[in-house]
Parts: sequence; structure tokens; C-alpha cells
Amino acid sequence: MAMENKSTQNLDCGCDPYLLSLVETPQEQQPIAKNSNRSTGLLLASITGGAAIALSAICFPFVAPALRRVVLPYVPASTQQVENVMKALSKKSTGGKKLIDLGSGDGRIVLAAGQRGFQSHGVELNTVLVLYSKLAAWRQRIKNATFSRQDLFKVDYTKYNNIVIFGVEEMMPELEALFEKSLTSSSQVIACRFPLPNWKPAHVIGEGIDTVWVYEV
Repeated sequence: MAMENKSTQNLDCGCDPYLLSLVETPQEQQPIAKNSNRSTGLLLASITGGAAIALSAICFPFVAPALRRVVLPYVPASTQQVENVMKALSKKSTGGKKLIDLGSGDGRIVLAAGQRGFQSHGVELNTVLVLYSKLAAWRQRIKNATFSRQDLFKVDYTKYNNIVIFGVEEMMPELEALFEKSLTSSSQVIACRFPLPNWKPAHVIGEGIDTVWVYEV
């Protein structure tokens, strides 16, 4: 009935029916255009949300705490820190060339030591970081650099002459007590970022956050 009235009004105005149809058609198609825009918006939102979730899943292991006993988030060593550790290793004239990196993260200390002839091993609780480090060693063809998922408080330190630790201040006293019980007389400890609280370092290399304290046992 409404359509008949509309048609009658259009004819009464004396307008050309064809011209009127050109004006009215876009208005009739407007709901279809709105639905199309809504579908496109939902699709884009789904893609964006999915990408954000995937990115979070990839990045989470790299920013989550790497050690459970003490909150120790993964913070990659700077280039200067790596160089300072290598300088500390070069100062040791006696003893073997077996190294362990506690909380090895992405493995850059272990890989750098391996390139310099050390039989180096990294222990890390974060499985993704362990796999990442193993892949890096394989890609760089460094066969004497190995990695394992392990708690640093359960390591047999008698196998190593060089112990590298990037710790936090709260964990250093406990590590110091652990080293006093388990290290051999030919070992050296290289502490980065924070020193051991009671031991006197034989060498101090660098400054600021790149400082390295070298302790001879």
C-alpha cells in the first residue's frame, strides 16, 4: 500500500519515472552497502586480533622470567658486556677452557666463548631460549657450544673452570654460598651487572651496567 502511494505521488508530481528511479535506487541499496562495510570491518578486526595474539605468544618467552627461583627476566647482554667477559677470560693464564654460563638467555656469551676455543655450555630454564640458542650454534657451526634446560642450583660445577653469571642483586649471596661449596681451586667466577657480596675481585673490567667482576677461587 505504501509503495502504491509513493508511486502515485511520483506520477502526480509530473516527473519522469526513469529519472526518479535513478534517484531512488541508491537509497534502496544503502542497507546492502552498510552490511558489506560491517563485514569488512569484522574481518580486519579478526586479522588484527589474531596477529596480536600470535606476536604475544612469540615474544612472551623472551620477556618472561628465565629463572623461577629468583625473578630474573631475560635481558640480552650488550655488545660491550660480551667483550668485557671475553677480556676477563683472556686474563686467565692457567686452568682449563671449560665454561658454563648460568641463565644463558639467547646464548651470545656461550657462542662468543665457543668461537674463542672454549668448551662452553649454557644452562637456561626457558625452553624457547634454549632452542633458540641451539639453532644459533647450528647456524654458526660452533660445535663446542652446547645448551640445556637446567636449574643453575643443580649444576655440577666441578666440571668447569670458568663460571659466568648475569644475575640480580637478590640472588648473589645464595650463589656465593653455592660457589664456596662446589667450585674447585682452579676456577674463576665472572659476575656481570652485580658483584658477589663478600668476595674480593681479582679484576674489574668496564663500568656502569657493563661492569664485570672477576673472582679467582
